[in-house]
Amino acid sequence: MRKRHFHTRIAPQRAVVASNRTAVAVQGVLLGLTLAVSGLPAHAESLPNEEEGVSTLPATMVEGEMALPSELPAAYAGDQVAYGSRVGLLGNKDFMETPFSTISYTEKYIADRQAQNITQVIAATDPSVFSNGLTGTFSENYSIRGFASNISDVTIGGLYGVAPYYRISPEMYERIEVLKGPSALLNGMPPGGSVGGTVNLVPKRAGDEPLTRLTGTYMSDAQFGGHLDVGRRFGESQQFGVRFNGVYRDGDGAINHQQQKAELTSLGLDWRGERMRLSADLYESEDRVRGQNRGINLDSGVAVPKPPKADTLLNPDWAFVETKDRGAIVRGEFDLSDSLMAYASYGTSRTHYTYSGTMLATVINEAGDFKTSMGQLKMDLEKTSGEVGLTGNFQTAAIKHHWTVNATHYGDTQKDYGRRWVPDADWITNIYNPVWGPAAAKSFPYIAHTETRLTSYGVADTLSVLDDQVQLTLGVRRQQVLTDSFSTSTGARTNRYDEGATTPAAALLVKLTENVSVYANYIEGLSKGATAPMTAANAGDVFAPYKSKQKEVGVKVDLGDFTHTLSLYEITRPNSYIDPATNVFSFGGEQRNRGIEWGFFGSPLHDVRLMGGVAHVDPKITKAEGGINEGKTATGLPTLQGKLGVEWDTPVMDGLTLTANGTSVSKQYISDDNAQSIPGHTIYDLGARYAAQVASRPVTLRGSVTNVTNKAYWGTPLLSSLGLGAPRTFELSATVEF
Repeated sequence: MRKRHFHTRIAPQRAVVASNRTAVAVQGVLLGLTLAVSGLPAHAESLPNEEEGVSTLPATMVEGEMALPSELPAAYAGDQVAYGSRVGLLGNKDFMETPFSTISYTEKYIADRQAQNITQVIAATDPSVFSNGLTGTFSENYSIRGFASNISDVTIGGLYGVAPYYRISPEMYERIEVLKGPSALLNGMPPGGSVGGTVNLVPKRAGDEPLTRLTGTYMSDAQFGGHLDVGRRFGESQQFGVRFNGVYRDGDGAINHQQQKAELTSLGLDWRGERMRLSADLYESEDRVRGQNRGINLDSGVAVPKPPKADTLLNPDWAFVETKDRGAIVRGEFDLSDSLMAYASYGTSRTHYTYSGTMLATVINEAGDFKTSMGQLKMDLEKTSGEVGLTGNFQTAAIKHHWTVNATHYGDTQKDYGRRWVPDADWITNIYNPVWGPAAAKSFPYIAHTETRLTSYGVADTLSVLDDQVQLTLGVRRQQVLTDSFSTSTGARTNRYDEGATTPAAALLVKLTENVSVYANYIEGLSKGATAPMTAANAGDVFAPYKSKQKEVGVKVDLGDFTHTLSLYEITRPNSYIDPATNVFSFGGEQRNRGIEWGFFGSPLHDVRLMGGVAHVDPKITKAEGGINEGKTATGLPTLQGKLGVEWDTPVMDGLTLTANGTSVSKQYISDDNAQSIPGHTIYDLGARYAAQVASRPVTLRGSVTNVTNKAYWGTPLLSSLGLGAPRTFELSATVEF
């Protein structure tokens, strides 16, 4: 297959330790520091013996030139993450040549996590990603670098709007990639307004070897399921590939009276020729939770109560949320020459969403009594997304150029039905022993109709000198936002929002050595401006798109099979508020997040894999009307997180691997004046897997226990102040390949 002549770093191989005593000393110190952070003992005998040497997993080499955008970067040592990932319109880049903070999780890591959604992958060991720990909610909920991210802003192959809308089952994806920080230049404006980072999903493709893999799953208390993964290639040159994934899970979860169901059917097709690559992805999914976990608020003057038992359901057991998604994506790449490629992609999806249950729950006294108000909502959403572009390279004197120009389009039509408050459906019960009345009668009147169009044009150039030791990336994107609102009774347009903005970016990367890179970047994010709420004096006023700005510096150190990253950043984002004197809604506020992140991944010792890190973020309100709450810490976020994931291939039994994870977070404020907060917590997970041959077939058994101590703790859910974290949960799976 043809490859474009884009330079990439060749992955360094790690020599035996006997030939490099300095590497032993450095890695020993780093391992000791890692274990010290996690609170685990660092025994001298756990370090490698210099005279014995070290046998490591063979490093998969990225030879010569960068693979085509449709080809995946190789897996790094330990097979948990990859050497690189997609960086928006810049394409696939090696992480040591990426002037941003990125990480890409492999299919193997996703399977070994027994993950049922995206959050369980990206929040497991990355300290810059915060998850509230709730399960069975109406939507996945996480933040990156201290800013809430919208799950609807997840991309598939760089396209917004084509992934499932509220929860994403990961079985159809080969990689889950995280780019931290705003990314308007790289990806265009996210429809949901996410600021702290972007998650991109890479669909599975059929490999050169035939694959038939069947997995059976169990999750406490009584949820059973299965996953079938089949891949085949056809043709004289294996040019045509088919990859099928089918998933079904259903049953009671670990929370009392909560039931979860998930279905997924996907088909990935691809064709690879001498100069052209084509692919198509089709999927249909359904996610249903009965007795969803929504969260509660506190009445004025009520202190944060002690959390109830971890398996308590704080929503009626007859409540439910259901999301049905279907999507289709087509892509094409064509090599116009050895140094110029054209590409295009287009996708469409539909979402049908229904919710019935608690809309607002408020604790009204110290005894834990709380009042609930019920609501019913339904949404139909149709989305389209597309991208076209040219990418290539050339050289002027001693300067190499890798350039890209592209255009993106996103559109959606959303129709909302239902009622936020259901008459005669309020109850007062207690968080320690909730008792519910009968289910409210369903009613879904037509309440809203909006249409949104996002169009952008971007150009970027990476200039390289000194044999690519110094790389400067410059770029700019022009974004246009058009939103129309329509009357639900007449169908006439009632409001139009038509605004545009330009967002530049610049990034510098210097390779001090083959194994050490330093970088700095300035990049902006872009979010659709808000509309003044109906309660404001200027109700209906539409504001221009607002920009978030990031400044970041960092260093990346690749020791061959163990990598460390360190980054410092500042992100500023405008905030909205209502003036208490005039009741006018405006965007005069500002939140500034300053943070430092240390992360690591790889296999520093024989048969040991480590991944994790420590992150500190200082999310301050720097501007507010009248100075109220200026200098206060933003709500719903821990300022300090530490995470560690460990895997050990034991010598006791061939094929047996023991795993452990620890997550520790600091307290989080839940009131704007910082008068109320919830305490920090530490959660431990344990697991094991066993790989063997049974009747000449590869078989893998996996088991894990999350929240081993069954700790009851408060988290901060998406739309409320308090939510109950997930209880101790058992998961088992068995995978066999035919």
